[in-house]
Amino acid sequence: MPFGFKLGYLLFVAVLVPAYALEYGGLNFLWFSNVALLGGLLAAWLENRRLASMMAVAVVLLEVGWLVDFLASVVLLDPAPLGAVAYMFDPEIPLFVRLLSLYHVPLPFVLVWMVWRLHYDPRAWSWWVVIGWGILLLSFLLAEPGDSVNWVLGPGADVQDWMHPWLWLGLVMLLCALAWWLTHRLLLAAMGYFGRVAGEGGGG
Repeated sequence: MPFGFKLGYLLFVAVLVPAYALEYGGLNFLWFSNVALLGGLLAAWLENRRLASMMAVAVVLLEVGWLVDFLASVVLLDPAPLGAVAYMFDPEIPLFVRLLSLYHVPLPFVLVWMVWRLHYDPRAWSWWVVIGWGILLLSFLLAEPGDSVNWVLGPGADVQDWMHPWLWLGLVMLLCALAWWLTHRLLLAAMGYFGRVAGEGGGG
């Protein structure tokens, strides 16, 4: 990975982490997007293909959803068509912190580029499902109304009352696993077409 990219990535995260910690608290770092941002930094510096592949599987498809919601919010002048980006238009959150959150826009493309450089590890999917489900469970145990990290209590900031909370968590875990599997298949097909898939014996 180019040293300039690594350094720029590191400097950005060095600014974002304390700003997020002060504004949102530590629980916010359990959001998959934040996990992928930090995991991607580590993967870049270690040049670890498995970690880069796991972070791509974790969020590429989900981040595309964030981007669609953000663009729809801007075009329709509605802060929450899907409910994922309402905080970006909340005047109570400092503008500087909201601008930092624009990292969501390049993140999926950066992760795909990293995977391209390092080659895709096809085992990333199976590794990430276990870790991702663990993060969802931890998010569920620590989340509070109004702070539904990874939507484990309900869609957006809402707490759902349609079903038992544990059934909702199971549904979220199932839908996330499906999104991760689809992302894995897309990455496997795309990287495989260009010969950028690591062999079963490959590490990284």
